[in-house]
Amino acid sequence: MDNKELLKRVKEDKVSFISYQFTDINGVVKSLDGPVGRLEEVLDGGIWFDGSSVEGFARIQESDMHLRVDPDTYTILPWSDPEYRRARVLCDIYRPNGQPFEGDPRGRLKAALKKVKEERGWTYNIGPEPEFYLFLRNGPEKTHPVPYDVGSYFDFSANDQAVNIRTEIISSLHMMGLKVEVGHHEVGLGQHEIDFQFDDALKTADNVQTFKSTVKAIAGRHGVIASFMPKPIYNAAGSGMHCHQSVYDEDGNNLFYDKTDPMHLSELAKQFIAGQLKHARALSAVLAPTINSYKRLVPGYEAPVYVAWAQVNRSALIRVPQVNNGNTKAVRIELRCPDPSANPYLAFTSMLAASLTAVDDRSITCPEPVNNINLYELNEKEREQEMVSALPGSLEDALIEFKANPLLKDALGDTLYETFVTSREAEIKEYRTRVTDWEVMRYLETI
Repeated sequence: MDNKELLKRVKEDKVSFISYQFTDINGVVKSLDGPVGRLEEVLDGGIWFDGSSVEGFARIQESDMHLRVDPDTYTILPWSDPEYRRARVLCDIYRPNGQPFEGDPRGRLKAALKKVKEERGWTYNIGPEPEFYLFLRNGPEKTHPVPYDVGSYFDFSANDQAVNIRTEIISSLHMMGLKVEVGHHEVGLGQHEIDFQFDDALKTADNVQTFKSTVKAIAGRHGVIASFMPKPIYNAAGSGMHCHQSVYDEDGNNLFYDKTDPMHLSELAKQFIAGQLKHARALSAVLAPTINSYKRLVPGYEAPVYVAWAQVNRSALIRVPQVNNGNTKAVRIELRCPDPSANPYLAFTSMLAASLTAVDDRSITCPEPVNNINLYELNEKEREQEMVSALPGSLEDALIEFKANPLLKDALGDTLYETFVTSREAEIKEYRTRVTDWEVMRYLETI
C-alpha cells in the first residue's frame, strides 16, 4: 500500500499509537513508539534516532540514523488495549545523507533479493519452522526453567492450558496476516511449533520477527515465559528453525522441480544444495549464532551434526521432503541447522549467497545423497570414507570458519560483518569468564 492507503487504514482501525520497528545485529526487535497523529509527518520525513545506542549500528560520532516506514508491513498488534490500540510498521534505516545504512540487516537482505530478481528473474522463497518452549516463571532469576505442560510430540489434551495459549497465538498471527498452516506440540515437555506459509525471503524474515514478538507477547499475558533459546533444558530436545527453500521464476514456476529426476529435484536445486554444503561450516556462525546453539547441534536429538544431504534422512544437514505426486510447487530443500536465535535477515542473506556460489561456479558439484545411512552411527573413519565433515562444535569454532570465508564477508558487507564478529566475540569472551551450575556441581566438593 502507499502512504495514503496506510493513513486510511490507520483511521479505519482506530489506532492510537504506532510502533516503528527495526532489527539490530543480534536479531532483536527495536521499537520507537509515537502517537498516530504524527504518522503522516513520519511518512513524509521519516524519523530520527540515536544509532549509537543500538548494538552494531554506529559509533557515537556517527550516531544520527533515519527510519523510513515500509507501509506494506503495517499491522495491528492484537494484544494491545483496544482503548489505546497499537499498530506496527517495519522500517528501513538510512544515513543522514539519504543513503541506505550498510549495517541494516533488513536492508542488506532486501538489496540481495532485488539483485537476484533483476539479474536472474528469481524469487527466493523460504518457509521456516521456528520451535519454542513455554515455561513457568521460576523466581526472579528465571533460572532452571520448568516446562509449562507435560505433553510430547503431537499430544492433544482438550484441557491443556498450553493448547489455549497456542490457539491464541495462532489467532493473533492470523489477524496480523501470517498464513498459519499448523500448530502442534513438539518432542520436549513444554515445546511447541507453529508453521506458517512460505513466502519470499524478505517477507518471511519479517514474519519470523512478527512471530517471535507475538509468541512472547501472548505468553506474557498468561504469566508464562516463551523462549526461543536453542537448548534451554539439558537432555531434552532443542529448538530449531528448519528452513524450507525454493526458487520461483517470474511466471510462478518452481525452478527446483524436475519431473525427470527420481527425487524431482532440478539441477538448480542441487546447485543450491552444493553451495550450502560447501559453506556449511562458516554458515553455522550466522545460522546458529549463540553459545547455546551448539548444545543443540549434538547427536541424538534429530539436530544435524554432519554436512551431507538426503531424502527423508533426518540425520543429514539438508533433506528433501517428500511431496504428493503432481504438487510441483511443494518441491523444496530443507536446511536443518538454523535455530530461532538467528537474525533471519542475516541468515537468509548468507544462505542465498552460499547457494549462488555453486550456481555460478560449476566446479562446485553436489555430492551423492546419504539416503540409507544414519550419520549419527558412523565413526570418524566411516565418515571420512563417506567424505562427510562435521559442523563446528562451538560458536568459537564456527566464528573461526566464518572469518576465514570471504564469500560471507562479501555477502554481508564490511559493516555488518565487522559488527557481527565483534558481537559474537564479546559473547564468547563473557561466557569464558562465567561459572556455570555444571562446574559448581562437578568441582565444588570434589576438588
